[in-house]
Amino acid sequence: MRIGVVGTGYVGLVSGTCFAEFGIDVVCVDKDAGKIDRLKAGEIPIYEPGLDDLVAKQVAAGRLSFTTDLAQAVRGSDAVFIAVGTPPRKDDGHADLSYVYQAARDIGAHMTGYTVVVTKSTVPVGTAREIEKILRQVCPNGEFDVCSNPEFLREGAAITDFLRPDRVVLGATSDRAIEVLRALYRPLYLNETPIAVTTPETAEIIKYASNAFLATKISFINEIANLCEKAGANVQDVARAMGLDGRIGAKFLHAGPGYGGSCFPKDTLALAQTGRDFGAPQRIVEAVIQVNADRQRAMAEKIIAACGGSVKDLKIGVLGVAFKPNTDDVRDAPSLVVLPALQAAGAKIHAFDPAAMDTAAPLLPGIVWCKDAYEAANGTDALVILTEWNEFRALNLDRIGESMSQKRLIDLRNIYKIPEMRGRGFHYVSIGRPEVEGDRKSVRKAS
Repeated sequence: MRIGVVGTGYVGLVSGTCFAEFGIDVVCVDKDAGKIDRLKAGEIPIYEPGLDDLVAKQVAAGRLSFTTDLAQAVRGSDAVFIAVGTPPRKDDGHADLSYVYQAARDIGAHMTGYTVVVTKSTVPVGTAREIEKILRQVCPNGEFDVCSNPEFLREGAAITDFLRPDRVVLGATSDRAIEVLRALYRPLYLNETPIAVTTPETAEIIKYASNAFLATKISFINEIANLCEKAGANVQDVARAMGLDGRIGAKFLHAGPGYGGSCFPKDTLALAQTGRDFGAPQRIVEAVIQVNADRQRAMAEKIIAACGGSVKDLKIGVLGVAFKPNTDDVRDAPSLVVLPALQAAGAKIHAFDPAAMDTAAPLLPGIVWCKDAYEAANGTDALVILTEWNEFRALNLDRIGESMSQKRLIDLRNIYKIPEMRGRGFHYVSIGRPEVEGDRKSVRKAS
């Protein structure tokens, strides 16, 4: 089989490469000639573990190619996937579908023979029907079907998520289109992956509902963490016991500085707006959005409080600026709210991230970027863990403490255990757990 993928961003590049791994001939197309040139040269424009090796493997096998010529990707393809961006509109938060609709027009102009046009992009309910209207206008006599096949890829684990997914959702009303999509995903049948066949409208809602529910779990446990701090309880113990209930599950019950990234912020906004458009307000989702916005702002206040109520002229070390580990993505990351707030309060920020510093630097002016965690901690009045990269879980805390002006460790990801922090001399502050007072002399020795 042969497919085209329109868009070589995160979703398009990962999906196209993994389809090639299934043995399918894939042509990925993008209007950005610079990006295509980099891909042809073997340079991957995004950070995703294992993707560079898989791309190289499929290119060498002749199953994966890159072009700026959309006609080359469309003509003769059994299916063409739309995998372009759907960023939130600034005026109302709804998904901007201009790139999706333009892709549909371009596809319609080059279709030859029966083609299944598939939306991989995250789009509001009703988009597939609009794409169908556009294709019919551009290509009145064209033979095609429009389907929805939402992606469920986690940044940092996207290849595994595609090759071994929890489920595949196929939104289609044509038996012929379903047959094509089933053939594309045939390797997953051997693993008995659940395949949910629905209407396009149902598939579109499934994507938003899934992300909104996960975002709800995050905001819920963050609210519980606030209660735990006031009551002297431990939110990790609460979450662990909750997660043992099969009806609830343990995933996404990790208290922290709030969610960010390319999906949850825009998808919750889009779902809330869609609910208003249809006269079915999503009040829980609207509350989740507000809780998360408040959460990120509150983290700066938490750091300031841990520093005695003021960070003016203090040197603050920060570990991690990506919204999560194993990615260089800083879109809507808590760091973009927390660090400017600390700077506005007079702090001097020294930061390190294993992958995201180049991405973050233009968005976070005035930050001193460091070569590793130890340089970021050196001479600081407080050290903040903002992203839970694995390499931050086993720091030499004695070395860290000796290099700091004041031994304050503010762990916004709860990666260290309370018992192991006792007796180390740190004033240790975490999320939804009791503080460790530490050695007050060491905390104030630079005051």
